[in-house]
Amino acid sequence: MKILVCNVGSTSLKYQLRTTDAPQSILARGGAERVGQKEGVFYTTDPKSGKKESVSAVFPTHLEAIQRMLDALCPAEIDSINEIDCVAFKVVHAKGVTGTQFLTDDVLAAMEAFNAVAPAHNPPYLAAIRLFRKLLPETPLIGAFETAFHANMPAEASRYSIPVALSKEHAIHRYGFHGASHEYLSRLAIEKLDRPQTKIVTCHLGGSGSICAVRDGISVDTSMGLSLQCGVMHNNRCGDIDPYIIFYLVEECGMTLEEVKTMLQTKSGFLGMTDGLSGDLRDVEAAAKQGNEDAEIAIRSYAYSIRKYIGSYAAAMGGLDAVVFGGGIGTNSPLVRRLALKDLEFLGIAIDPGKNERGEEDISCADSPVRVYLTETDEEQIVAEKAAALLAERAEK
Repeated sequence: MKILVCNVGSTSLKYQLRTTDAPQSILARGGAERVGQKEGVFYTTDPKSGKKESVSAVFPTHLEAIQRMLDALCPAEIDSINEIDCVAFKVVHAKGVTGTQFLTDDVLAAMEAFNAVAPAHNPPYLAAIRLFRKLLPETPLIGAFETAFHANMPAEASRYSIPVALSKEHAIHRYGFHGASHEYLSRLAIEKLDRPQTKIVTCHLGGSGSICAVRDGISVDTSMGLSLQCGVMHNNRCGDIDPYIIFYLVEECGMTLEEVKTMLQTKSGFLGMTDGLSGDLRDVEAAAKQGNEDAEIAIRSYAYSIRKYIGSYAAAMGGLDAVVFGGGIGTNSPLVRRLALKDLEFLGIAIDPGKNERGEEDISCADSPVRVYLTETDEEQIVAEKAAALLAERAEK
């Protein structure tokens, strides 16, 4: 079975063509960057060597990016687009809908109902899905929702302390996101620990990040909530803040609600804490090394919040067996890992400084009772697996 997995951003498109036949493998991968801008880039990456080739291109909309992707796949990788058994999307959020779903009109309507709480994610996905419908009208389109891995969190972890009637009527509760990544990271830890009964904290840290408590392979708590706005801070989103900051800025500081919303969504996080320097941690770390105090505080604040989540989730689960870091920051920043795990020896966490700097898979000290792992997360594998399972389920009916 050949499955095309698509990851759609507001100005980007990433794809993998995967086969689910044993052994599973990636047949092709690539993407388009700077969609909607004057100068774009289309790239392909060799699945075996990792060699990346890029060419300049212009993509006024996602339609041109999708068409370029299909042109790159056929006939270079497949003889016909009809060989694609389905297109699978790592979709984000929908009101009253989670799990893995065929992307019907009803499911798309449920996604649209939550555009307000996922404004940077749902609209681009909806647009791309509708374009795929036009280009591949006979190919099933499947969405694996990021919220699915967290769908069985206990009520005490998922319910907010607002009037319960509002929660129920408007589907307001903690959903959690990055589910495919947290599932992949926890799978790795369970495999390494070689036992099914485990207490694991997974840290998906990138431009957007979240922390998850995973007991026996099931999410029991996570740092993101109704929206992707909360939890640890992000590249340009604020993460957890006192909600009364919003009222104060509007009622006393002269800002409009729209200005505050834009600030929290696009001008906060690392970008805001460094006074507009950058939302990219690599730039922030470089500035900190040069003595930029705001950058140094931003990094410490970020790591401190991760450390608090790890500690609180260890308490919630009654112990800890492993911590797993994934995502661009999680796997590439020894500094963040070192600061985030500082002073956690009382939990049984002790990392080897040399292993941490080298980015080895297991950076724990040899005698540490809690293991700390690093891995490149593979969300596309999880999405492909779930899409294949849904297709198989339909075939059996």
